[in-house]
Amino acid sequence: MFERILIAVDRSAPAAEAAQIGGDLAARFQARVLLVHAVDATFAYTAPASIGGLPPVTLLDDLERDGRELLSAVSGRFPAALRPEAALRAGRPAGEILAAAREWGARLIVIGTHGRGGVERLILGSTAEAVLREAPCPVLTVQAGPPEPEREAPPAV
Repeated sequence: MFERILIAVDRSAPAAEAAQIGGDLAARFQARVLLVHAVDATFAYTAPASIGGLPPVTLLDDLERDGRELLSAVSGRFPAALRPEAALRAGRPAGEILAAAREWGARLIVIGTHGRGGVERLILGSTAEAVLREAPCPVLTVQAGPPEPEREAPPAV
């Protein structure tokens, strides 16, 4: 059923939880795994000067090195029998995750989500939401930790 599972990874808690769940599913279904990390190249060219004043090419190199280290670390947490493949891609994360899913023939995408809603999602965007909308296969979204409780409306006065 899910013989190819793509797991999107970054340094967030939801992504770490997604990697754990994706790995458990891969073991259960004896699936191949592709770990994907996308370096948002536009960030390197639009980053505020407060990020050390690095030239964009240097910042991009740093982001790519960090991405390779992340993929290696996440890959090392998988049992040897799973031996995940890893892909470092450059571009908008949602677009790169979707492109990798299509190219690799993913049957399931596992991705972490912060569970933002409303104006916060509108301002910050949502990689998980964009992947959900355009994915060529089912998508499992994972939110780390317990979900935030719904806020109750204040009592009417």
